[in-house]
Amino acid sequence: MAYYGRKLSSSFRRTAKHRWSMLRTMVSQLIQHERIRTTVPKAKELRKLADKVVTYAKTDTPRSRDKIKLIVRGDLNVHKLMTLFKERYAERAGGYCRILRTHNRRGDNAEMALIEYIDRPGELKPPRPPRTFVSASQTAFEESFPQDK
Repeated sequence: MAYYGRKLSSSFRRTAKHRWSMLRTMVSQLIQHERIRTTVPKAKELRKLADKVVTYAKTDTPRSRDKIKLIVRGDLNVHKLMTLFKERYAERAGGYCRILRTHNRRGDNAEMALIEYIDRPGELKPPRPPRTFVSASQTAFEESFPQDK
């Protein structure tokens, strides 16, 4: 089944340059403060870019550094990403951000949210532990032959 006219991202009723500039600024602010308040649609778009930037930092190649510098504003944010975030998320395979819906904004009733990086001090909700990938045959084997301790 073909999906004709399928939207891949939200435009936020802005030009492409304005949208890209807004997302770059929001990613930089998220790295700097590790938690920001925004609307839910913006937070959903921001999460995609913020997770991608952390993944680039974990690979730490010259190409990934160049990609990070194209997205993130400020040398201090790039340094924080390449040192602190690289160590913090070394064992996590994705899902570095969390969106928490908060309230509706007065005036235009827009749904607001907090977006934050997980596994950090002072977070609002404790994260789930990183997944350990166990094959189905291994779990079936362990269930059929329990070990006595």
